[in-house]
Amino acid sequence: MDTTPLLRTTDITKYYGGVRALSGACLTVGHGEHIAIMGDNGAGKSTFVKILSGAQEATGGTIEFDGEERSFSTPIDARSAGIETVYQDLSLADDLDVLSNLFLGREERRISLGPLSVVNQRRMARRARELLGEIGVNVPEVHRVVRSLSGGQRQGIVIARAAGWGSKLIIMDEPTAALGVQETAHVHEIIGRLKERGVAIIIVSHNMQQVFELAERVYVFRRGEVVGCRRIAESAPEEIVSLITGAQPADLQGQRA
Repeated sequence: MDTTPLLRTTDITKYYGGVRALSGACLTVGHGEHIAIMGDNGAGKSTFVKILSGAQEATGGTIEFDGEERSFSTPIDARSAGIETVYQDLSLADDLDVLSNLFLGREERRISLGPLSVVNQRRMARRARELLGEIGVNVPEVHRVVRSLSGGQRQGIVIARAAGWGSKLIIMDEPTAALGVQETAHVHEIIGRLKERGVAIIIVSHNMQQVFELAERVYVFRRGEVVGCRRIAESAPEEIVSLITGAQPADLQGQRA
């Protein structure tokens, strides 16, 4: 049995000029594993996610993904490797329909003649319904304009788009921060279905209940460093809060090798 992690970061460091944003960040994610990242604002979480997603390059350290050492210079590099990122602002084109958003930049063409290309609307619509159905996203019609949909439906579309292109790892940055209780519950169901399909997920969240419901392990960032890792089944919210605030000394107990 292969125990090599899907993702391993070693000593990831990031400087902005003379300001250190990350220092020696080490983290692993197993195949199909769901982990969480927590920490106060300014702890380095967003910088770490941007490095994994190719939005920024690390100053130092290494990223091993799916058995190879990688360097992501652009988000396209990360996507090509199998890493998709769902940002808090959703990155949807509100005035386009569901179908167009799902295939934005990935349109299937019947005839490819540069700017005169003709897209295969029927095939794309069929695939769009499959993508939404596979993870239980309830959208009445794929030709519906995204602006008219609820927050939960919009989040579901972004997750379906991320999961639909051969993704091995999906990073979710505060996936339910702007959603109500019922919509949040539905997004949790969608994440649960991704678990059943073996898709690994990193959830960046301030919501302790969400982390304990969805993740297997949680990494805590503080002042640009990973100060602890805990298995959810063996920990409690109070212990995580202590790591976040610094009341408990930094360590990496429970980190997967």
